[in-house]
Amino acid sequence: MALLDGNSWHGKIWTGRWSDGSGGHHDAVEPATGQVIAAVGRATPGDVADAARRASAAQKDWAATSFEQRAAVLRRAGALLEENADEIKGWLAREAGAIAPFGDFQVHTCAQECYEASALPGHPYGELLRTGEPRLSFARRLPVGVVGVIAPFNVPTILAVRAVAPALALGNAVLLKPDPRTAICGGAVFAALFEAAGVPEGVFQVLPGGADVGEALIVAPEVRVVAFTGSTRAGRAVGAIAGQHLKRAHLELGGNSALIVMPDVDVEKAAAVGAWGTFLNSGQICMATSRHLVHESIADAYAESLAARVEKLPVGDPYREQVALGPLIDAGQRDRVHDLVTTSVTAGAALLTGGTYDDLFYRPTVLGRVPQQAPAYQQEIFGPVAPVTPFGSADEVAALAAGSEYGLSLGILTDDVYAGLELAGRIPTGLVHINDQTVNDEAVAPFGGLGASGTGSRAGGPAANIEAFTETQWVTLRGSLPVYPF
Repeated sequence: MALLDGNSWHGKIWTGRWSDGSGGHHDAVEPATGQVIAAVGRATPGDVADAARRASAAQKDWAATSFEQRAAVLRRAGALLEENADEIKGWLAREAGAIAPFGDFQVHTCAQECYEASALPGHPYGELLRTGEPRLSFARRLPVGVVGVIAPFNVPTILAVRAVAPALALGNAVLLKPDPRTAICGGAVFAALFEAAGVPEGVFQVLPGGADVGEALIVAPEVRVVAFTGSTRAGRAVGAIAGQHLKRAHLELGGNSALIVMPDVDVEKAAAVGAWGTFLNSGQICMATSRHLVHESIADAYAESLAARVEKLPVGDPYREQVALGPLIDAGQRDRVHDLVTTSVTAGAALLTGGTYDDLFYRPTVLGRVPQQAPAYQQEIFGPVAPVTPFGSADEVAALAAGSEYGLSLGILTDDVYAGLELAGRIPTGLVHINDQTVNDEAVAPFGGLGASGTGSRAGGPAANIEAFTETQWVTLRGSLPVYPF
């Protein structure tokens, strides 16, 4: 049976069962065709308040469940993801515009996130501490209680489950607010998945909605931690609201990631690497290669090779065709990308290929000799655009790469890998990939950015996840009452 079999979920939100949201519903639109593919329930701030109270009540029993049982639930969730991969990929293609290989990657990584999370309940959850008193002293990690997860449209599965799965595994209840544009593949799918895996009613709830729902999620008294993935602008607002309410906010935000191409590499091979980093998912990835910093001796040849490669890439409907690039998510995103391209050309960049669109299908675009003042150099693009900027020396490129407010991912292509590692040490960034492009993600690896890209590694690997979704409590035990001088 399919995860989303039948129509019981249409127009509903998930409160532990499919329920009417107070905000009614909205149409889920397929970006490739403009067709309505389903009705999606819409929550309101009142729904969030009710959900937070339910979650807080349900969480206590869930936290008391044995670690073996919670681990088994997460293992079942991983297996169900694999068993229902084709269905999930279909929704990703239709609702999010994901091509088949990117859908495969999302489902695989989501399953791995669940399998890795299934190991967390069995981890040691404390340590014995030395003490100068006649007592036992130790620190232990306890669930925070209720976790709010706010996920974006661009990679709606991974960017939700990498917080949802470990938070559940560690004994928390979770309220997930998916982007309304991807509330099926990024919300309804997980509601059905975790119900089938055995998560008790109320422990996991899905509340699609707008910014008002996100704010209500942050301020709900029962929610102690918020995991947000999205734009830097929205992340600043989330962090400010969380700070006002003394909540912990884990922020994974935008990027303007550089790929440094040194003069000792094979230009054709380097261009192939760079193309993947920029054009995967039509560039709608926070880690996307947004700046190609290429040594001046090979910059023009690299840009020409890049343009020749992407001119051949088919752009179209990923649900019905075998294509390399699907549609952008909506007209607003398309218009923003196009404005960055046209204003950058006006600023002096050379348009080598692309720069045109048909509906939401934007042709892969390469800009050569992009000046540093051009918008496509300075801003996160979030679209299928590769700006190429020459540099003359290692000192210059280190300054260029470090000169952005963002610090998410960095790629360095060079035959001298140790020189590449030394260069990377001069550039503040959360992720570094020597001889690879900037888009990499594994469930076992810490993930997070610096500066305008976020608040550091709060996802990936047991250490980051335990730190993110538990509280530390100091406990002492005495065998008898002490004698005090009062």
